[in-house]
Amino acid sequence: MNQAELENKLQDNLDALQNLRFQKSLQQLENPLGIKVLRRENAQIKTVLREFDLGLRTERSEK
Repeated sequence: MNQAELENKLQDNLDALQNLRFQKSLQQLENPLGIKVLRRENAQIKTVLREFDLGLRTERSEK
């Protein structure tokens, strides 16, 4: 994924995480493990974005 796709995915995940937190506070959350999974995925995306900023990772051309 390129930087723009990662940023879009991160924003979508942040919105989904907020929704899950609302469901948890209203005691309507069916799978509380989903919060942990989203938080982990967000951390991984932020790590990759930071690697792009530092120049440790470059965008590959897609075939």
